[in-house]
Amino acid sequence: MFKKKISHLIVSVSLLFLLTLTACSPQPPSRFEQAQQDSIAAGNKNTAVSKDAVKGASFNQFFPVSSGDYERVFTQEKTGFVQAKLKFQGQDVATLAIFDTISNPTAKNDFANATETIKGFPTVEKGSNNTAVLVGDRYQVSIRSSDPNFTAEERKEWLNKFDLANLAQQK
Repeated sequence: MFKKKISHLIVSVSLLFLLTLTACSPQPPSRFEQAQQDSIAAGNKNTAVSKDAVKGASFNQFFPVSSGDYERVFTQEKTGFVQAKLKFQGQDVATLAIFDTISNPTAKNDFANATETIKGFPTVEKGSNNTAVLVGDRYQVSIRSSDPNFTAEERKEWLNKFDLANLAQQK
């Protein structure tokens, strides 16, 4: 009986020791922690938005206004960015956005080989459902179709409705 209790005690202590040992061993970082560590190591010290980026609210005045069966509804506004939904008869057809590229200067590279312009500003197709204009070599104005029936030509028509000339003067 005594030997049985001792063997149970030894097994219990061994299991407790193994459990403690594995619980205290260092765990590898999660993929999110690893991405954060890699970002900091690369010199991106949590500067997702430049301190020189324009306040998002100041972009609202450059968006086309609602008219006829089309309604513009602002959905997101933050420093360096503003976004609105374009609705046709109550249904979402596109997302309109203005982005200050000062926070991500490489975004301007997409326009280096642009062959089209809207109001004199370089214009590119980004994939099959996004058309964008680089205004004043700083602001990216884009329209992304959320309805497959909202075509590239319609996106260009709506980009023409933005007040691009005054946006180019924004500092």
